[in-house]
Amino acid sequence: MGPYELLSLFFQFLDSFAFLVLATVGLAIIFGMMGVINLAHGEFILVGAYATTLSFHSLADLGVPLALPIAMVVGVLVTMVFGLVLEVTVMRRLYGRLLDSMVATWAISLIMIQLLRIQFGNSIDNIAIPGGNVSFGPYTNPYYELFLVGAAIAVLVGLYWLFTRTDFGMRARATIQDKETARSMGVDTDRMYMTTFVIGSGLAGLTGALYAPMQSMSPEAGTGFLVEAFVTVVVGGTSVIVGTLLASGLLGLPKAGFEYAFNSQLIGQVAMLVVAIVAIRLMPSGITGLVESWRQSRRESND
Repeated sequence: MGPYELLSLFFQFLDSFAFLVLATVGLAIIFGMMGVINLAHGEFILVGAYATTLSFHSLADLGVPLALPIAMVVGVLVTMVFGLVLEVTVMRRLYGRLLDSMVATWAISLIMIQLLRIQFGNSIDNIAIPGGNVSFGPYTNPYYELFLVGAAIAVLVGLYWLFTRTDFGMRARATIQDKETARSMGVDTDRMYMTTFVIGSGLAGLTGALYAPMQSMSPEAGTGFLVEAFVTVVVGGTSVIVGTLLASGLLGLPKAGFEYAFNSQLIGQVAMLVVAIVAIRLMPSGITGLVESWRQSRRESND
């Protein structure tokens, strides 16, 4: 394999890594911090993607400059409002009821798919990929894919700062660790759950907004996001930052390698799932559990 092939494979890995990170973080926050398995996560992403696409075409027809960035902001805000409405009307009654929340979010997913199909049909006009292409040897890659990698890293850094360096993050972690104690110390736990759910929804909307130029818009498109995000969350464990980062790297490598070798997204996804099965077998608590065991061993040895 020559240098151009290696560089092309590296770009494909970065693309897979960015996709897994961005598709996963919203689900990881809601699942890892609230214990809710949101089976409508893919449709939350679609809300962001549809809102971005429709807003972009409307703004472009009016000749508004910077139509795409503005449309992306609209997509995120619409998804946050959508998540807020669902949290207030449905989800807050299902915290601590894992199976009930799964059934409810699955029903929401089915309803949303049908509503999108009724309202917009089986597809809508796509957004052209912005920017040009970077060329190396016989290969080309869109600059936009590099932007997505930067966006994925920025999201992880921003979440790390939010949950470890702010008063909100301290209250959120306290609510997760011991809800009753946090409430007795003056933390509005209901508001913390609501805010956390809205943040997770907004991140799903951000993913949809960012991938609107890269995906064909159809009512079933959210399924692809949900499957890979769910696998990544399970492999990563409960830690939003560490689990998502390491699991995306672990699963992105075979996904990119087999996609490149066989020129098939399906084979890449199969390879990723095989690695996920092995990882779950070897690490029942996910990568986060392995990291915590290693940290505990180090503390005991130092003592």
